[in-house]
Amino acid sequence: MTKDEAEELSDDLSDDLPDDLPDDLDLDDLEDVDDVDIDPLDDDVDDDDEDDGVEPNDDDDDDDDDDDEALDELEAEEREMLTEDESVEVIVVDEAAEMRAIRRAEISLEDESVDSPKSGEFVCTSCFLVKRNAQMANRRKKICFDCAS
Repeated sequence: MTKDEAEELSDDLSDDLPDDLPDDLDLDDLEDVDDVDIDPLDDDVDDDDEDDGVEPNDDDDDDDDDDDEALDELEAEEREMLTEDESVEVIVVDEAAEMRAIRRAEISLEDESVDSPKSGEFVCTSCFLVKRNAQMANRRKKICFDCAS
């Protein structure tokens, strides 16, 4: 919208206002408006399609396929627009396969068991590394010299 169009719209709106309005209106000066009774909506509004004999469309799978095809086309067009240097840097990633690989890695980490510290060792409460007791700076807090400094 240009500046001229905005000014014209503002002039049109101000022409529609009554001329006897005071410049400074106060909320206390306004008359109280009684609550307006509103009829509740009919519950059968959603049932109109069934009455007309029109069956709802359950072809969601076709829409997903169309979306995937459209996305693939857009990605192909985007790859065509890349210069030679940019196309070398582009990595095509299968997101579903990537997510499965990440999940497998998480599961394999859950299966690994951690050995508890042996005698003469402790776990630093700051860096969580297993250290020898000789590297303990504070016995009460169980903090190593590296974390204490």
